[in-house]
Amino acid sequence: MRLYAGTSEQFITDTVQNQIAEKLRRAFFDYFHYKPSKGEVNSWRNSLKAMTLVFQNAALKDHGVILEYQLPLTSLRLDCLVTGQDLNNKDNAVIIELKQWDKCQQADGENEVITWVGMGQREVLHPSAQVGQYKMFLKDGRTAFYEGEIAIIWDLVCRSRHKCI
Repeated sequence: MRLYAGTSEQFITDTVQNQIAEKLRRAFFDYFHYKPSKGEVNSWRNSLKAMTLVFQNAALKDHGVILEYQLPLTSLRLDCLVTGQDLNNKDNAVIIELKQWDKCQQADGENEVITWVGMGQREVLHPSAQVGQYKMFLKDGRTAFYEGEIAIIWDLVCRSRHKCI
Protein backbone atom coordinates (compact mmCIF):
# COMPACT_ATOMS: atom_id res chain seq x y z
CA MET A 1 0.00 0.00 0.00
CA ARG A 2 1.16 3.51 -0.76
CA LEU A 3 -0.50 6.80 -0.08
CA TYR A 4 0.95 8.57 -3.11
CA ALA A 5 2.60 7.54 -6.35
CA GLY A 6 3.41 9.79 -9.27
CA THR A 7 6.10 11.32 -11.39
CA SER A 8 8.61 13.72 -9.93
CA GLU A 9 7.03 16.51 -11.99
CA GLN A 10 3.59 15.72 -10.55
CA PHE A 11 5.05 15.55 -7.03
CA ILE A 12 6.64 18.99 -7.49
CA THR A 13 3.38 20.42 -8.85
CA ASP A 14 1.30 18.91 -6.03
CA THR A 15 3.68 20.28 -3.43
CA VAL A 16 4.12 23.75 -4.95
CA GLN A 17 0.33 24.05 -5.25
CA ASN A 18 0.05 23.03 -1.58
CA GLN A 19 -1.98 19.89 -2.41
CA ILE A 20 0.39 17.11 -1.36
CA ALA A 21 -0.54 16.96 2.33
CA GLU A 22 -4.25 16.95 1.48
CA LYS A 23 -3.78 14.15 -1.05
CA LEU A 24 -1.91 12.12 1.55
CA ARG A 25 -4.54 12.90 4.21
CA ARG A 26 -7.36 11.69 1.95
CA ALA A 27 -5.47 8.55 0.90
CA PHE A 28 -4.65 7.82 4.56
CA PHE A 29 -8.33 8.09 5.53
CA ASP A 30 -9.45 5.99 2.55
CA TYR A 31 -7.04 3.21 3.50
CA PHE A 32 -7.01 3.25 7.31
CA HIS A 33 -10.57 4.58 7.87
CA TYR A 34 -9.46 7.18 10.40
CA LYS A 35 -7.84 10.58 10.10
CA PRO A 36 -4.09 11.05 10.45
CA SER A 37 -3.00 13.32 13.28
CA LYS A 38 -2.58 17.03 12.63
CA GLY A 39 1.10 16.56 13.46
CA GLU A 40 1.51 13.96 10.74
CA VAL A 41 -0.25 16.14 8.16
CA ASN A 42 1.95 19.10 9.13
CA SER A 43 5.00 16.87 8.94
CA TRP A 44 4.06 15.84 5.40
CA ARG A 45 3.50 19.45 4.42
CA ASN A 46 6.83 20.68 5.81
CA SER A 47 9.06 17.72 4.91
CA LEU A 48 7.74 17.36 1.40
CA LYS A 49 8.22 21.06 0.67
CA ALA A 50 11.88 20.52 1.53
CA MET A 51 11.98 17.41 -0.70
CA THR A 52 10.51 19.41 -3.56
CA LEU A 53 13.39 21.87 -3.28
CA VAL A 54 15.81 18.96 -3.58
CA PHE A 55 14.00 17.68 -6.67
CA GLN A 56 13.96 21.14 -8.25
CA ASN A 57 17.61 21.92 -7.46
CA ALA A 58 18.76 18.54 -8.79
CA ALA A 59 16.51 18.84 -11.87
CA LEU A 60 14.89 15.47 -11.13
CA LYS A 61 12.16 15.63 -13.74
CA ASP A 62 11.83 12.05 -14.99
CA HIS A 63 11.64 10.00 -11.82
CA GLY A 64 8.94 8.15 -9.94
CA VAL A 65 7.96 9.14 -6.40
CA ILE A 66 6.20 6.91 -3.89
CA LEU A 67 5.23 8.39 -0.53
CA GLU A 68 4.25 6.60 2.65
CA TYR A 69 4.77 3.11 1.26
CA GLN A 70 3.61 0.53 3.80
CA LEU A 71 5.80 -2.52 3.69
CA PRO A 72 3.58 -5.59 3.24
CA LEU A 73 2.67 -7.56 6.35
CA THR A 74 4.08 -4.82 8.62
CA SER A 75 3.00 -1.49 10.05
CA LEU A 76 6.21 0.11 8.73
CA ARG A 77 5.87 2.93 6.22
CA LEU A 78 8.87 4.30 4.39
CA ASP A 79 8.59 8.03 3.83
CA CYS A 80 9.77 8.39 0.26
CA LEU A 81 10.99 6.07 -2.47
CA VAL A 82 12.43 7.71 -5.59
CA THR A 83 12.79 5.54 -8.67
CA GLY A 84 14.65 6.13 -11.89
CA GLN A 85 17.54 5.03 -14.06
CA ASP A 86 21.25 5.70 -13.85
CA LEU A 87 23.46 6.77 -16.76
CA ASN A 88 23.63 3.13 -17.93
CA ASN A 89 19.81 2.82 -17.97
CA LYS A 90 19.90 0.54 -14.90
CA ASP A 91 16.81 0.81 -12.71
CA ASN A 92 17.53 2.29 -9.27
CA ALA A 93 15.60 3.27 -6.18
CA VAL A 94 16.52 5.59 -3.34
CA ILE A 95 14.83 5.29 0.05
CA ILE A 96 14.54 8.57 1.95
CA GLU A 97 13.58 8.80 5.61
CA LEU A 98 12.43 12.29 6.55
CA LYS A 99 12.78 13.78 10.03
CA GLN A 100 11.84 17.16 11.43
CA TRP A 101 14.21 17.10 14.36
CA ASP A 102 15.76 20.37 15.47
CA LYS A 103 18.76 18.50 16.81
CA CYS A 104 19.94 15.12 17.99
CA GLN A 105 22.92 13.63 19.73
CA GLN A 106 24.66 10.31 19.68
CA ALA A 107 23.32 7.56 21.87
CA ASP A 108 25.18 4.66 23.42
CA GLY A 109 23.85 2.22 20.82
CA GLU A 110 25.43 1.93 17.40
CA ASN A 111 22.15 2.52 15.54
CA GLU A 112 20.41 5.00 17.82
CA VAL A 113 20.35 8.74 18.42
CA ILE A 114 18.77 10.82 21.16
CA THR A 115 16.26 13.47 20.12
CA TRP A 116 13.15 15.24 21.36
CA VAL A 117 10.19 13.00 20.52
CA GLY A 118 6.82 12.60 22.23
CA MET A 119 7.30 15.34 24.83
CA GLY A 120 10.77 14.26 25.92
CA GLN A 121 14.30 13.21 25.03
CA ARG A 122 14.19 9.68 23.67
CA GLU A 123 16.57 7.20 22.15
CA VAL A 124 15.34 6.37 18.66
CA LEU A 125 16.62 4.47 15.67
CA HIS A 126 18.95 6.50 13.44
CA PRO A 127 17.25 7.30 10.11
CA SER A 128 19.97 5.49 8.15
CA ALA A 129 19.35 2.37 10.25
CA GLN A 130 15.65 2.67 9.39
CA VAL A 131 16.53 2.92 5.70
CA GLY A 132 18.76 -0.15 6.10
CA GLN A 133 15.85 -2.12 7.54
CA TYR A 134 13.57 -1.01 4.71
CA LYS A 135 16.22 -1.99 2.17
CA MET A 136 16.57 -5.48 3.70
CA PHE A 137 12.80 -5.90 3.73
CA LEU A 138 12.50 -4.93 0.06
CA LYS A 139 15.40 -7.17 -0.96
CA ASP A 140 13.95 -10.08 1.05
CA GLY A 141 10.39 -9.72 -0.16
CA ARG A 142 10.30 -8.12 -3.59
CA THR A 143 11.55 -10.03 -6.61
CA ALA A 144 12.67 -6.92 -8.51
CA PHE A 145 14.98 -5.97 -5.65
CA TYR A 146 16.49 -9.33 -4.68
CA GLU A 147 17.03 -10.47 -8.26
CA GLY A 148 18.91 -7.25 -8.92
CA GLU A 149 16.48 -5.79 -11.44
CA ILE A 150 16.31 -2.66 -9.29
CA ALA A 151 19.32 -1.54 -7.26
CA ILE A 152 18.66 0.28 -4.01
CA ILE A 153 21.14 3.10 -3.64
CA TRP A 154 22.50 2.73 -0.13
CA ASP A 155 25.83 4.59 -0.04
CA LEU A 156 24.11 7.98 -0.13
CA VAL A 157 22.60 7.41 3.28
CA CYS A 158 25.17 5.10 4.87
CA ARG A 159 28.02 7.57 4.80
CA SER A 160 26.50 9.52 7.68
CA ARG A 161 25.49 6.45 9.68
CA HIS A 162 27.33 7.41 12.85
CA LYS A 163 26.72 11.13 12.66
CA CYS A 164 23.71 12.98 13.91
CA ILE A 165 21.70 14.64 11.21
